[in-house]
Order: sequence, then structure tokens, then C-alpha cells
Amino acid sequence: MADLLERGSEFLSRKRHAHMSRTVVYSRGGETVELQATVGRTEFEQQDRFGVLQRTESKDFLVRSEDLVFSGARVEPQFHDRILDSDGSQTWIYEVMAPGGEPPFRFSDHSRRTMRIHTKLVGKEAAS
Repeated sequence: MADLLERGSEFLSRKRHAHMSRTVVYSRGGETVELQATVGRTEFEQQDRFGVLQRTESKDFLVRSEDLVFSGARVEPQFHDRILDSDGSQTWIYEVMAPGGEPPFRFSDHSRRTMRIHTKLVGKEAAS
């Protein structure tokens, strides 16, 4: 019998993907892939060189690890990749990044099924 928590995690991942996501375009260099993503946020805290606590918030995109594929191979998010999020009239451009030496993503479950990708808004344009 499979692990009960593993089955529950898989069930919730399927429900999140089916009911709480929207299509975004993930790009790296000249390659793009459409993904279903759930939008979230993460707050980061770090001290500057004067000891002042700086708070930063990133817009996060939760995607299934199995869906981020370029040239037939699964890949992990890298700094400076882009995510395009459109509502039909505007396209917002987000760059994969995280402050203070943090990694650009983290796995959201122990099975490494879902990745939480940290981004920052870098531009917008009229949707095509």
C-alpha cells in the first residue's frame, strides 16, 4: 500500500492544477513552453550591511515539475528565465530571481512534484 501522505499530496496537486491554475508561457533563451501555473507569493527578509532588515516580496508561480521541459528534457528554473502571464489585453513579464542569494525556486512538496518559482515583475506589454 502506498504512503497515505504521498497519495494525499498527489490528490491535492491534481486538484490545484485542475482548479487553481492558468496558462503562462515560460521562456529560456529562444525556447518557450506553455505551463499551467498557480500564482502565489513569498516574503523574503534579509539584513543589509547596516543591519537594517529589508523585506522583499516575490510573485511565485507553482508549476508541476514534469511540465517544465525543453528539448525533451526536464529542466529546473534558472535565474533570468522569463514567465509571461497574460489576461488577454496585457502581458506581464516576470523574471526568475530571488533576493539575497536565495535559490530561484524550491520544491513545494517532499516528492518534488511541484516547483515554486520566485519572480519579479520586469515589464508589461499589450497582449498579442
